[in-house]
Amino acid sequence: MARVSIQTTDFDLSQEVAALRAQDGGVGAVAAFVGTVREASSGASVSRMELEHYPGMTEAAIEAMIDEALRRFALRGVRVIHRVGLLEAREQIVLVLVTSAHRGDAFQGCEFLMDYLKTQAPFWKKEHTPSGAHWVDARVADDAALARWGIEARNAEVRG
Repeated sequence: MARVSIQTTDFDLSQEVAALRAQDGGVGAVAAFVGTVREASSGASVSRMELEHYPGMTEAAIEAMIDEALRRFALRGVRVIHRVGLLEAREQIVLVLVTSAHRGDAFQGCEFLMDYLKTQAPFWKKEHTPSGAHWVDARVADDAALARWGIEARNAEVRG
């Protein structure tokens, strides 16, 4: 099973958990994060979101993130799925799935990877609202979330 998949198709959480757990009988904890397209953002309704990426570059960046998580936490397995293309409101966007012998490492590893994905993975998101489509800017809160892991990001400053 690949650690990283960038795809247009949806994913099934239970199938992904079962596949990751089947690889290792020493798994005692599974932590998962599933991100979805919100119906509203910054007070405006959102009908869909469009996600773009650089093939090859994006997968390599996420693989490096996983390697860093494996250095920091006692993880036994990791699976990241990120969807691209045009997604409707309420559709799943991202899955971060982590296994470990114990819950603490699983929770921390999952949260670390999601914070890292939010700020460092080369994805571009465009929200479609009644007033038109616009690119989603980086947020200071996302940079701050990554800073608690000792990693400095200034995406919000660079973009505006």
